[in-house]
Amino acid sequence: MPDDLALRRAGRLSAVAVALMLGAAVASEAQPARIEAVEIYSPAVDRPMKYEVVLPSGYHDPANAERRYPTLYLLHGEGRSFLAWREILDAAAVAGEREMILVMPDAGESYYVNWSRTDDGRRDAWEDYLVDDVVGHVDARYRTVAAREGRSVAGFGMGGYGALTVGLRHAVRFVSVGSQSGRIDYARLAAERLRLGGEADPPRGFTPEAEARRRADDPRIGLAGFSSIVDRTPRGQPFVTAAEAEAHDPFLLVMRVRRADLPFIQIDSGTAGPYLVIAQAFAEMLIDADIPFEYRQRRGGHDVDYWRGAYRYALDVHYETMRQALVRREP
Repeated sequence: MPDDLALRRAGRLSAVAVALMLGAAVASEAQPARIEAVEIYSPAVDRPMKYEVVLPSGYHDPANAERRYPTLYLLHGEGRSFLAWREILDAAAVAGEREMILVMPDAGESYYVNWSRTDDGRRDAWEDYLVDDVVGHVDARYRTVAAREGRSVAGFGMGGYGALTVGLRHAVRFVSVGSQSGRIDYARLAAERLRLGGEADPPRGFTPEAEARRRADDPRIGLAGFSSIVDRTPRGQPFVTAAEAEAHDPFLLVMRVRRADLPFIQIDSGTAGPYLVIAQAFAEMLIDADIPFEYRQRRGGHDVDYWRGAYRYALDVHYETMRQALVRREP
């Protein structure tokens, strides 16, 4: 993360940064966290979608009416929805400890990319949905710091891949990116399959029991035609050429972004998880390239228990990165 002492020496604080640093004194401790479920229409995917938001304590205090907050977007993993964060985060504690807005969008089984081929006529521009529709709606609805310095993105599993990919492809919009046991080799493996003449995301077989679970609606999601895993899975292919896959590969993207524009990168993985080796390989590449980042590995697997611990730390990393970036920003 940026050096805090150096930022203090810069001696120039924006009004937003001052508000961030004084937030604990301004916010009313008596106010509980505010958790809201929001439904929007997304032109990018041509359907209603939902996200949940956690507002910091004191957000609705009249004394804070002019205050703006940094925003962390949290991306769910495969087989889950925006509701997954209810198991992972203690929203009240998050809102009380960190003066930032958390946004948890839903993106089905999309891997947060614009699918190159759709086989059922649906629009599956999930990268555009996140970057344009969700971010735009959040910035219009809430008192966010609507600038790169006040915006970060992180996620687990599929969402870890999505956070790195979207954050690096849109580095002008995100000041930090994070992956918690992320499947960050998704596009790399897809490119290899395509070069061998296969499909980027080949069909997978499931046991009858697993297939029944995939077809079962989750009534909590509450989106018609989008409440089972099968319905939430795009029909088609995310990439149809190796070049398309490589354009969404974090291993390559991080080398293509101008050094001065790179978001701060935070990665962790459980030692018993399936994506430990690929997280280590990504970290080694960053070391070799002399790119600032933070890597941690902890005991644990690819599960809620691991993510609960990982996000207690990751939220602090992204909040502090945004706070210091805002301190640096010109008034």
